[in-house]
Amino acid sequence: MATQELKATIKDMVVVGKGILAADESVKTATKRLASINVESTEETRRQYRNLMLTTPEIEKYICGVILFEETLRQKSNSGVLFPKLLTQRGIVPGIKVDDGLVNFENSDEQYTKGLEGLGERLEEYKKYGCRFAKWRAVYSISEATPTETTIKRNAQDLAKYAKICQEHNLVPIVEPEVLIDGTHSIDTCYKVTEKVLREVFAALKKENVMIDCAILKPSMVISGKEANNRADVDEVARKTVKCLRATVPAELPSINFLSGGQTPQEATAHLNRMHTLNEELPWYLSFSYARALQEPALKAWQGKDENIHKAQKAFLKRAKLNSLATMGEYKEDMENEE
Repeated sequence: MATQELKATIKDMVVVGKGILAADESVKTATKRLASINVESTEETRRQYRNLMLTTPEIEKYICGVILFEETLRQKSNSGVLFPKLLTQRGIVPGIKVDDGLVNFENSDEQYTKGLEGLGERLEEYKKYGCRFAKWRAVYSISEATPTETTIKRNAQDLAKYAKICQEHNLVPIVEPEVLIDGTHSIDTCYKVTEKVLREVFAALKKENVMIDCAILKPSMVISGKEANNRADVDEVARKTVKCLRATVPAELPSINFLSGGQTPQEATAHLNRMHTLNEELPWYLSFSYARALQEPALKAWQGKDENIHKAQKAFLKRAKLNSLATMGEYKEDMENEE
């Protein structure tokens, strides 16, 4: 294991004022996104959409890494450059989603993530394309009966096995345990579940001898369920998220890059910003690894039309900049209305 290679990647991905773009939507998810603007999902329309984002001028000021989907790895920009190479040329680290999606446990609505089989061989192939990090997502739904111990333990073990394999192949693992926002649960219920999930994940990582200082955590925030009454405000989300992370995440972890998980673009930015204005000394960098919360304004502006590309790229750059400011506690709500 070449620790120096892993540390060099961490150095390039943990940069004040920068975060990670998640552009790793599966074909199914990308199809939903494109359907929202009445664009048919084909390999070419998905390429065009990703080309729009990845060729946006100046994004390297705010984005240090991009998580790609396997299809995008082999696609080229309009100028004929493979997307991972294009990113590297811009000083942005290319990475890859390596899990194969979710499957249900037998006789259960709960899910675990598949994709460990043959992972090492796939990682070697992805490295040839220039990928320097990987990502694996596990999900936990909140209800009266879930998540069960079985789900919490199985997902933690698989996340840890994945992380270990990544480091053995000199790729930095992004570990993504997502507590889903769907439901009517309170923020306190979310706190309890998130605390339990993170404790189990870090215990499993330790058991597998994963180098915590060469990994990145991509968690959900501690937040009220989307359908809850009296949802917690920005301040409470920020305070409870930081408190939960303090209780569970080792200090040697270099960076925590939140997922947006159903939050609006504005909510995701405001929550991150408030965490940075609590004036707490934190051992890790807090940043973003948003998908929809970075992409949604650009998608709406684009509408699948070439004449809207400039407008869409401007919207994407603005969102990236606002999240960059949030990582330094410098975002203000009235910036949303500025050009």
